[in-house]
Amino acid sequence: MLTIKNLKASYNGLQILKDINLNLEKGQVLSVIGESGTGKTTLGRAVMGLLEGRCTGEILFKGKNLLTCPEEERRRIRGREIAMVFQNVEDGLHPLYSILYQVMEAVLIHGLTDKKAAEKRACEVLELVGLDNRRSLAYPHQLSGGEKQRALIALAVVNNPDILILDEPTASLDALTKAEIIAVLRRITREKASLVITHDISTAADLSTHMAVLYGGRIVELGATGDMLTGPRHAYTRGLLRSYPNMTTTKDLQGIPGRMSHHVEGCPFHPRCTQRIRICSAEAPLPAVEGNRLIACHRGGIVPLLEVRCSKSFGPLKVLQDVECILHEGETLALIGESGSGKTTLAKTVMGLLKADEEEIRLEGKKVTRRTIDFYKRIQMIFQNPGESISHRMNVLQTVKEPLDIHKTGNEEEKLERVRQVLNEVELPGDDAFLKKYPHHLSGGEAQRVAIARALVLNPKVLIADESTSALDASVQAKILKLMMNLQEKRGLSIMFITHDLALAKKISDRLAVLLKGRIVEEGPTSEIIYHPLHPYTRALIDYAPLLEDRSARPAGSRWARRTHSGTCGNSLQAAPRLKRPPSATSTGCPYANRCLAVKDRCLEERPELIACSPRKVACFYPPVDYKIQSN
Repeated sequence: MLTIKNLKASYNGLQILKDINLNLEKGQVLSVIGESGTGKTTLGRAVMGLLEGRCTGEILFKGKNLLTCPEEERRRIRGREIAMVFQNVEDGLHPLYSILYQVMEAVLIHGLTDKKAAEKRACEVLELVGLDNRRSLAYPHQLSGGEKQRALIALAVVNNPDILILDEPTASLDALTKAEIIAVLRRITREKASLVITHDISTAADLSTHMAVLYGGRIVELGATGDMLTGPRHAYTRGLLRSYPNMTTTKDLQGIPGRMSHHVEGCPFHPRCTQRIRICSAEAPLPAVEGNRLIACHRGGIVPLLEVRCSKSFGPLKVLQDVECILHEGETLALIGESGSGKTTLAKTVMGLLKADEEEIRLEGKKVTRRTIDFYKRIQMIFQNPGESISHRMNVLQTVKEPLDIHKTGNEEEKLERVRQVLNEVELPGDDAFLKKYPHHLSGGEAQRVAIARALVLNPKVLIADESTSALDASVQAKILKLMMNLQEKRGLSIMFITHDLALAKKISDRLAVLLKGRIVEEGPTSEIIYHPLHPYTRALIDYAPLLEDRSARPAGSRWARRTHSGTCGNSLQAAPRLKRPPSATSTGCPYANRCLAVKDRCLEERPELIACSPRKVACFYPPVDYKIQSN
């Protein structure tokens, strides 16, 4: 219905839109999101023919290029076949005329009907958007913000246009009014082709079928709304989602460092991107289709930094069994599970401190055949016990500086400056007195922070943190975790965070991997797993996670109230079913079968594989029925 090809727009020589290509069909709602100044409103005004700047390219509507149409033809189409709800309600309504009169005028101006029919049509549309006869006779200053927004919507749809453009349709509205406006817009956009321009991601999620992310006047990602919200592929899209608060957000909010500029050569996002490479500053990436997504990135989107597949045994005991995990650039993956589940073994195997029975490890896309000095420059580990990384024979300066000495980084003056800088980052003093201290002069928290400083001094791309804050008091722990998140935001640091503390994992991680007896039994976005656990073991970990308040004070139906393990249908089981035979340590069945209250015969005979159960993976034969198993 509407096709945009190679659209460019500029004001006073400054190019605002660059090679925009979009296709909008009937019944489709496409949202365009991005920060202020990315060109969203410019795009809407270009389609309407209201742009003061210069436009080139094609905007095709019913076979006509709107950019080359005579102005008289554009006026006929504008408001009749293509209409727009403008962002500023004060500018969109005339203060001297009633709402009914203004909506009638929108019909009469096109000369399609007489005054009586126009009034009837205006009343119908005003009722459709939720304004009764009394409110329709009011003047703009007599209406609330939500009522003014309804009036603007009525103005746009009164002529039943084929294409509707909505510019920030819910801006500055309270939650209840916003919900009412969205309900109105859903009814109105059902049979139209609609373009929703917004910085409010929740509005885009509620209204749109597809989403386009605009940055620096270019589309950097385009795809189905649901897919993009659960699995952003471009670094900028991920940054927007991390910055947006919502009721299911578990990780603390993170912004996008730096500011947008239209005066950038190459990829418009490269000055703020933590995974940029040389070509990013030289050439703008061409949009390419990756699966069901269109992405404009020289690296194909967010890249995996660490890919691991390994098995490890100690004698007859299998500690890790075909464990596979991927850590993406700028991501925190939390490994959780009870003691003895294999978390630390996995970390030490990745670092080469334990020899795996079988392994395949890739770091930044390259297969690791042996741990070279370059490997340890790019990946560092913080141990649970600082004594494992701090020698009692070395003072603080020697301890933190040693990695710089090994890698021959800088002269002595530069090394000292870097040591003081990283100590300051972990909130430790950098004066001579502290630098001369030995481990036995330090408190447990200070020793752990020195260990963290040692791991960070080389600016690694991957950090494996094994219970790295368990020895710290709550206040210091919070500061260290904030530091890690800040480093992730600024540098794109990827963190594998090993912990048994589910509350901690919830606050800092993007994804969770649940480890049980050496196997990953569930993996996916943290918020999905916390609020909708699929595996019974994950549910048990969540049910018995510590709370500060009394659980008995919680309502019976509360998610966090203590409860017996639930079956896959959601019914609470009061007693374990009788098993045909007890599972043993050598059992080929599910590793959780001997504790699962929803166990069935198949669980005792077969070991479930990790399968896709959108939007995560789970190793369970009987996940909840409302989650669809994805076929390969």
